[in-house]
Amino acid sequence: MQKKDEKLAVHVSFVSIISNTILSLFKLFVGFIAHSGAMVSDAIHSASDVFSSLIVIAGIKISAKASDKEHPYGHERFECVAAIILAVILFITGLFIGHTAIETLANHEIKEIPDFLALIAAVISIIAKEILYWYTRFYAKRLNSGALMADAWHHRSDALSSVGALVGIIGARKGYPSADTIASLIICAFIMKAALDIFRDAIDKMVDHSCDEQTEKEISLCAQQQTGVLHVDLLQTRMFGNRIYVDIEICAERNITLAESHTIAQNVHNAIEENFDKVKHVMVHVNPSALEKNSPV
Repeated sequence: MQKKDEKLAVHVSFVSIISNTILSLFKLFVGFIAHSGAMVSDAIHSASDVFSSLIVIAGIKISAKASDKEHPYGHERFECVAAIILAVILFITGLFIGHTAIETLANHEIKEIPDFLALIAAVISIIAKEILYWYTRFYAKRLNSGALMADAWHHRSDALSSVGALVGIIGARKGYPSADTIASLIICAFIMKAALDIFRDAIDKMVDHSCDEQTEKEISLCAQQQTGVLHVDLLQTRMFGNRIYVDIEICAERNITLAESHTIAQNVHNAIEENFDKVKHVMVHVNPSALEKNSPV
């Protein structure tokens, strides 16, 4: 990640931190004065997003560091480390909210009906978090940042949890007092699902998982279109953080010179790196074409 891209990613994270701080304090205040357990749970979720954005900033800054002697392949996987930490925090947050809701139901502690103010707060939360989701997602795609994309999905999961809170508050006001607490369990499910998805994606990138099939097809086609390439014998890709490493074997005429073979390989290398922003490194191996049946040995 270039320096200007790193600064932009950090700026996006700071916008998230400020927005989530204001939103979580607002929802916590409304949750208490409007007697809504679901809104308090939702406020905790928003507060956890503040810490997740701090982790994202740390991950982006470390992953943007240049290669060095101890890390010749770069530091991109630190974004994955940040995402894993983020997922664990989210999962624990979900467990806490779920445990509190189950205890409330089991002990029949539901006493108060949420006020109308809680409804307004839930609607404001849904709108605000959706705006943050699309804002962060836009820059995550533009900068190809896995950590920012994880943060974007945190905003989306928070918006969904606010929908759960809204449904619970409406149910409680309609004469179903337990609906507000049950909504907290729904919020718990949303949070834990988001945590598992982020964790799974980060682990895939940590263990050299291949990139998506469509991208591999496009890379193969790009190689085949280069002058001198008869066909692609083998293509292997692996994710290194949010970047792609490519190992490709191409077939060329067996009677060309070493210099010509090198030129073909270099053209394939340059074409792939120029046409695929996510690709960080390409290793090209050239295989000679097979002997014809009647050709002299």
